[in-house]
Amino acid sequence: MGLDAGPGESIKSCPYMVLRDPDTVREVLHRPEDFSPANALLAATPLSGQALRVLQRARFALPPVLASNDTDSHAGIRKVVAGFFTPATVAAAEPRIRQIARDAALDAARELDAAGTVDLVQAVAAYPPAVVMLELLGLPVRDLPQLKAWSLDSLELFWGWPDAERQLELAHSAAEFYGWLRDLVLESVDAPGRNLFKSLAGHGLSTPEICSMGYFLLIAGQETTTQLISTTLFRLAEGSRGIAWTEAASASKARELVRHVLATESSVPTWRRVAARDTVLDGELIQAGDEILLELTGNHGFPWDPGNPDGGDAASAAGGGARPTAYGLAFGSGIHRCLGAKLAELEAAVVVQETAAALPSVRLRDHHPEWIRLLSFQAPRTVTVERGK
Repeated sequence: MGLDAGPGESIKSCPYMVLRDPDTVREVLHRPEDFSPANALLAATPLSGQALRVLQRARFALPPVLASNDTDSHAGIRKVVAGFFTPATVAAAEPRIRQIARDAALDAARELDAAGTVDLVQAVAAYPPAVVMLELLGLPVRDLPQLKAWSLDSLELFWGWPDAERQLELAHSAAEFYGWLRDLVLESVDAPGRNLFKSLAGHGLSTPEICSMGYFLLIAGQETTTQLISTTLFRLAEGSRGIAWTEAASASKARELVRHVLATESSVPTWRRVAARDTVLDGELIQAGDEILLELTGNHGFPWDPGNPDGGDAASAAGGGARPTAYGLAFGSGIHRCLGAKLAELEAAVVVQETAAALPSVRLRDHHPEWIRLLSFQAPRTVTVERGK
């Protein structure tokens, strides 16, 4: 079954049962009655009394609504949110996504010409996903620099290992974000037209419940895509994935590379579950309350085939088999699978393609950037390139 503490980690330093086998991970995700998502959004480092008081003063509350909801209300709420990410909606958004990505890439090219270098994380990866997400949700596009900063801080607060001083700083940031979000929710519920928060209110959710949904959706709906784009561009510029920079200017190669990164080092490489009751998994007893860390990417049971990036075989393609794709767990599986999966994949492929087209003949300047390394999130903080010679 593969229960262990992870490479280089002791049981003491990793309090989770780590599951790496894709079939076992998929089984856990498809047994929500046995393996609850209730711990999915809990702080990996317990919050100090000081940090909790900062959050309490801001009326910060995260009742279970979607990702951590193991009640009967989940299906109805998910249906409301899914209405904003239908296949038709995502397909119709592609021209707008491409326009935003192309504008960002052209700005990056101008910055490269003027300064000699450009950080692609800030230039092309950071803001397009946030703009697209807010527009799709019917929400105003504003305060993007603050949203990006708040997002990174909240990811560190809930999935990082900050010391007491850093945790207090992050708590102040989260409280500020939550206040901004609550104002946005109240504004949106009374706004004309269709938007997610108004739809959730119509479904019967309270303001704290809508804020709980919005808190992580406004982070996950854009920051994880930014991180996916960042890693893909880093590996492309590094030249370590068998696709040349110039090749990625084609839609098929850009999509192939994104799917490869999804399979091997997605921005969300792990996710948590907790045993809701005593149960058996792969013949072993799992006790109620045991916390489990699921590896979503990086350990698939079959090799990556650049000629067949979906990872399926001919029988699967013909309907004769059900073999999952190589990146099939990158967005989870089962009733809590990420609703924005297709959107994230499309955005990443389009941004990579437009960046490669607008910035030909570049090379990686910094091969060893600092990385975001959290329990469930990872990406290079910078991808600095210069003109090639």
